[in-house]
Amino acid sequence: MSQIPIDVQLSSLPSGPGVYQFYDKDGKILYVGKAKNLKKRVSSYFTKKHEYGKTRVLVKKIKKINHIVVPTESDALLLENNLIKEYKPRYNVLLKDDKSYPWLCLKKERFPRLFPTRRVIKDGSEYYGPYTSMKTVRTLLDLIKSVYPLRTCNYDLSETKINSGKYKVCLEYHLGNCKGPCEGLQSSEDYNRQIEDIKEIVKGNFKSSLQYFKGQMKSLAAEMKYEEAQRIKDKIDVLENYQVKSTIVNPKISNVDVFTIISDNALAYVNFLQLSHGSIIRSHTMEIKKKLDETNEELLQLAIVEIRQRFNSQSKELYLPFKVELDESLKVTVPKLGDKKRLLELSERNAKFFRQERFNQIKIIDPDRHTKRIMAQMKKDLRLNEEPRHIECFDNSNIQGTNPVAACVVFRDGKPSKKEYRHFNIKTVVGPDDFASMEEVVSRRYKRLLEEEESLPQLIIIDGGKGQLSSALKSLDALGLRGKIAIVGIAKRLEEIYFPGDTIPLYLDKKSESLKIIQHLRNEAHRFGITFHRNKRSKGAISSELEKIDGIGEKTARELLKKFKSVKRIKEASMNHLADVVGPSKAKKIYESFH
Repeated sequence: MSQIPIDVQLSSLPSGPGVYQFYDKDGKILYVGKAKNLKKRVSSYFTKKHEYGKTRVLVKKIKKINHIVVPTESDALLLENNLIKEYKPRYNVLLKDDKSYPWLCLKKERFPRLFPTRRVIKDGSEYYGPYTSMKTVRTLLDLIKSVYPLRTCNYDLSETKINSGKYKVCLEYHLGNCKGPCEGLQSSEDYNRQIEDIKEIVKGNFKSSLQYFKGQMKSLAAEMKYEEAQRIKDKIDVLENYQVKSTIVNPKISNVDVFTIISDNALAYVNFLQLSHGSIIRSHTMEIKKKLDETNEELLQLAIVEIRQRFNSQSKELYLPFKVELDESLKVTVPKLGDKKRLLELSERNAKFFRQERFNQIKIIDPDRHTKRIMAQMKKDLRLNEEPRHIECFDNSNIQGTNPVAACVVFRDGKPSKKEYRHFNIKTVVGPDDFASMEEVVSRRYKRLLEEEESLPQLIIIDGGKGQLSSALKSLDALGLRGKIAIVGIAKRLEEIYFPGDTIPLYLDKKSESLKIIQHLRNEAHRFGITFHRNKRSKGAISSELEKIDGIGEKTARELLKKFKSVKRIKEASMNHLADVVGPSKAKKIYESFH
């Protein structure tokens, strides 16, 4: 292995487009990339400060750089994709897919058969697809066979053998599923006319089939052959129903590929829709595992090349959510409204449904992986230095200024840890002062954790805006915890998230899992605090009713409630029962007060 210094290798790189390969000290390939300008792009790895940890590790391991010069950027993209699939470098995104996709085969023979297969044999037969599932293939095949009677036998139907009477019609003929070409009951011209219509249906074009059957139906009706005309009408209905189900937008939108991408911290999902004559003839979502914090633009570019190769797409126009550098022969459109925009939205919904389905599967099969993914996403979304495995959320409760209390709820690995929830009676604040109350409870909570040498949370969430957040920060400052624990405030109205010292709030995507966990924390803190507050007010009201009785104080009221559980039962109790708890003198006063 050549040990030429990296700076020397960089100085010899050309400035044109091409593909570069990084190798480690053992000659093992680490990464394959493409560039408009090889010298500029590759040099940036060694001159730029990388925020992402894996990129820093990659750069440290690079000992050798190879490059391949190509004429254009689109050539570089194709070559990069092929090299990734061939070498599977450790630091490249995974585009691997081991699935063997099904095709529809139109066999090259006299009276061609149509059947599904996963093997493509180069014998002159025509193959349509591949399709994303065998279910799609069978649905299409059932439609075709319900309209066109095709042979299913594998006989050699040469003209000589048919004329010699070698074959006899089978049960399929008697069931009406075949017209009996084996006995010469159907001409090859008539059979091949069917095949031409079938080719168009597979491509999503029903026009010629419908025109032919409508002409036939009118002719039969004119000849008063109504039963045969009805059978043709049934075929028209089958075709039209299938067409309506598959037509999503304007039928003028034809031979177009639609791509969208959604991504999180670790994974990206690219959805592909292929359209022909306004019908979606193919849909597929690819999951991509990120390796070096790649951008959506980079991932979509790679995925488009891979998916179009995999599904043999010949479409010359693409609808994308943003511009991406591709082959110059392709027309790229970024729709802003109308049918084209709705197609993009449909594609994105498909990607989101696929992602949610994968998340649900992982949640069941590998809950640890699911937790790690969510924690990593929260760390990224909230700009934290570490994953928030331990989160605490505070909320104040006081209704009409009475019985001020506060609640602290604790989440571990994104889930409630109810045994660690804590209530606080406000001790030092007089009247309804949310800011001072927040300062008090945050101080009491973390002073106690420090004294007891308990673990501190990685994130504190304050239910409230900038005011409550500032109050909580005063307590962290006093305890010397400022900067050691991340803290944010969440305002209720628009779900703004405030950071210390930043006047501009952060708005997370309404459907993001990070926001859902923060909302769950906030709602739990509110519920827990309100419950405690109501109980306190309720007990206060009950105690005050008993304490109004002359000679009955707080201690006696507590003893009665402990025994009888409610004021109603105290009212219903006999004097003797009351005397057993508080003595005859007080029992008489209570009994007479209620009777």
